[in-house]
Amino acid sequence: MKTLFIINDAPYGSEKAYNALRLAMALQKDALSSEVRVFLLADAVTAALPMQGTPQGYYNIERMLKGVITKGGVVKLCGTCCEARGLKEMALVPGVEFSTMAQLAAWTAESDKVLVF
Repeated sequence: MKTLFIINDAPYGSEKAYNALRLAMALQKDALSSEVRVFLLADAVTAALPMQGTPQGYYNIERMLKGVITKGGVVKLCGTCCEARGLKEMALVPGVEFSTMAQLAAWTAESDKVLVF
């Protein structure tokens, strides 16, 4: 089963990104035949910036993205959203790639489930 997670909100300030990635990781753990894809839009693109410093015991979106990727998940960013925020030339969490709306459209068409956070 292919599941697409579309995340729109910034990584911190609300728990949408956190909850989306928690669910993605749970699917990867419990439904081993699941194919997980994550597409970051709008302010969510900042979730892919490395070296996030969070307080001890607080969730860390960078570590969560790395966990999804390590388990075979694919994470892509809206290139237009990155350009609008001045992120196009910045380093990203390893394994995260810039992408396009055309890629998001293709993923949406191919997915069995699309979850929007």
